[in-house]
Amino acid sequence: MCEVQLADAVVVITGAGNGIGAAMSRTFAGRGAKLVLGDVDADGVRRVAQEVGGLAVPGDAASENGVRALVDAALGEHGRIDLFCANAGIARDGGPEADEAAWADSWEVNVMAHVRAARAVLPHWLERGRGHFLATVSAAGLLTMLNAAPYSVTKHAALGFAEWMAITYADQGITVQALCPQGVRTNMLGTSGTAGKVLLDDGALEPEEVADVVADSLDSGEFLILPHPEVAEYYALRAGDPQRWQAGMRRLQRKVR
Repeated sequence: MCEVQLADAVVVITGAGNGIGAAMSRTFAGRGAKLVLGDVDADGVRRVAQEVGGLAVPGDAASENGVRALVDAALGEHGRIDLFCANAGIARDGGPEADEAAWADSWEVNVMAHVRAARAVLPHWLERGRGHFLATVSAAGLLTMLNAAPYSVTKHAALGFAEWMAITYADQGITVQALCPQGVRTNMLGTSGTAGKVLLDDGALEPEEVADVVADSLDSGEFLILPHPEVAEYYALRAGDPQRWQAGMRRLQRKVR
């Protein structure tokens, strides 16, 4: 198991231009990490990088070329990567009626970005015999998100990939953790509509609070990082009594309507 000490660690963070990614950048830098930051928001990621003394690599880290450029930049600048935070994500609403682009974009950013990040960084870690992968998933990956099938389905897939990675590479020195918060006061929550307000707003955390939980959890090796501890109870209920859990979610669905 690779336990990360942030002091002097080389950390790559995608989606670092705002929200949780920007907050992790500031928190990790405050604990001594060397940062390489990616985001499609070029102005945002450059601003955060300048603030924390990191290297900005604007671009689409969901694409094969984008993530390889990010990994190559980190290795070229520092010679190693200790922690890769696959943090970029998008939320698309709707159900089966959501258009093909909503489903395709959700799959690309919420799932394939993680797959491509692993593909790019694993050879370095396997040769080195250590590495740490943090996947920002969502409580939706453990539970669900009403009125947002593309988001819920792809977050379940992201969790499944992180779990597969954790099992497959643990004996080769690689640690994988999945960050699964509920509501976080980011632009994504602000655009989540009625369902987001009903389900998430009351207990929503600031991005900085989530970043602190992550920083404190990296050396634990625990697979799930849950800034909202109650998510563990909901997840256990979903697994142990799915009918009861679904009945509760249907009540919430009626409230959202």
